[in-house]
Amino acid sequence: MPEICNLCPRNCGEGRFCGKGEKLKVARAALHFWEEPCISGTAGSGAVFFSGCNLKCIFCQNEKIRDGLVGKEISVERLSDIFLELQEKGANNINLVTAGHFLPKVIEALEDAKNRGLEIPIVYNTSSYEKVEAIRELDGLVDVYLPDLKYVSSRLSGDFSKAADYFEVASRAIEEMVRQTGEPEFYVKKSAKLDKQLGLWESDDVMDAATYNECADELMDEGKEVLMKKGTIVRHLLLPGCADDSKAVIRYLYDTYGDGIFISIMNQYTPMPQVAGHPSLARKVTDTEYNEVLDFALDLGVENAFMQEGDVAKESFIPDFDCEGV
Repeated sequence: MPEICNLCPRNCGEGRFCGKGEKLKVARAALHFWEEPCISGTAGSGAVFFSGCNLKCIFCQNEKIRDGLVGKEISVERLSDIFLELQEKGANNINLVTAGHFLPKVIEALEDAKNRGLEIPIVYNTSSYEKVEAIRELDGLVDVYLPDLKYVSSRLSGDFSKAADYFEVASRAIEEMVRQTGEPEFYVKKSAKLDKQLGLWESDDVMDAATYNECADELMDEGKEVLMKKGTIVRHLLLPGCADDSKAVIRYLYDTYGDGIFISIMNQYTPMPQVAGHPSLARKVTDTEYNEVLDFALDLGVENAFMQEGDVAKESFIPDFDCEGV
């Protein structure tokens, strides 16, 4: 029988939404190159994809892991080893992808790995449909938060994620994340491999958001890794026909946090077979829709932002969840 679980706002008690079982279940643990530039860099982010999800958005690109259909059950000790193995492979960070329904065990593994020499930053990658008290448990363990803010509209969140309270819940969770990380900080990585004596950065390498915006491209052109040391990047995926709600998301984030966070405005929505019953989701976002939202952000005054260029709405960007590295 599954453990009694009230970790997330569903409070279902059974892991009914996320497919949670008694053991950790991981679908992939490997270098990942498709995050924001300051997360993946050129060496890659050490992404650990956990099986299951408590939100289960109808349009999810990772349906197999969303429903917990793939993955391997592992121990806390094995998860700790995985973190250290990714560090040895040169990962820029440990990237915990949808880990919330396993949070107590993930925290245990992080603490053990840190005691055994894990030094690279920890990234917490989440839908944001999480309880504030759960996020507080990560204070001091996580360096970078990578949360979604998917909707403001309760109608959209109810229709697409069966969570009419999504904005209320997610906005509170993000507030706690920003409280923990404070202003964004970046650093220039010294080497593609971990220097166990010096670490990956020195204090004089740290730069603020304004400096990052000014010189990151030039440093990257020189072949240097310019990475986030601490901070919060809030992701928003634009959905077809939902530009007005996207604008509401961006307005809320900028009015609330200004330049205290980065906003990643994403154009990679890919229609998957499971959206057949939702005709509005059966197409990609148009260039006109995406540019409209980008122009809105610029007119609002947003400077700390990432955008996606080119045709990124492709299934080829979806990893193979084949238990690599698990």
